[in-house]
Order: sequence, then structure tokens, then C-alpha cells
Amino acid sequence: MPRIAGVNIPEDKRLEVALTYVYGIGRSLSEKILSQAKIDKNKRAKELTDEEINRVREIVEKKHKVEGDLRREVLMNIKRLKEITSFRGMRHSRRLPTRGQRTKTNSRTVRGNVRKTVGSGRKPAASPT
Repeated sequence: MPRIAGVNIPEDKRLEVALTYVYGIGRSLSEKILSQAKIDKNKRAKELTDEEINRVREIVEKKHKVEGDLRREVLMNIKRLKEITSFRGMRHSRRLPTRGQRTKTNSRTVRGNVRKTVGSGRKPAASPT
């Protein structure tokens, strides 16, 4: 299994999809990385040579912020918003949606208001004794 940025890349998937297993790399970025490394995006990860793996690893580590660094940066941004008590920071600290979604009917799980689905609402008729 090739290992890029501390993540084991699945061998049986196409490279374009396999690279998305790394946090911070989506489909479009994986296409750009593979075109820079001059590797066919339809190739499977198990078909890569050591030289090709090193080229991809080098591009990912030098030019893009992924995995631990990116996660740390996102957490620091959220922490900063909470410290300056901005609206978004308050929403984060209350664990509510931060991007303008409605909360009256949706986001039940976030608010802790999980309702179980019920039947038709009618109780069965009592059987005669």
C-alpha cells in the first residue's frame, strides 16, 4: 500500500479517487497533482512504481497543506472565532449550524432533539374479554 502524507492509499482504486483519502485533497486537486506528476489518473495505486509514488508524495508535501497541518489550522480558526466571540464562534460553541441553515425544523441531531418515528398514531382497539 502506498503511503502519502501519513495515510495508506487504497490499492484497488483509481489514483484520482485514491488520493482523496488524504484529508484536504478532493477530486479536482487530485487531478491537478497527477497532471503535475505526469501520471495517468486511471492507473491503479498498486500499479505505481516507487519513483511515481515519490513524485506524488513530494508534490503533496511541498505544495499543499494536508492532514495534520490542515486539521490544526481549521481548529485554530474555530478557536479564534470563539475567543473573539463572533457570531460564528458562538454558534460553534453552542454546537449549532454556523452557515445560516434553519434550526426550527432541521438540525435535530445537532440540537439534541432526536424524535423517533411513530406509527399511525392510532392505538389498536381493545380486545373484548
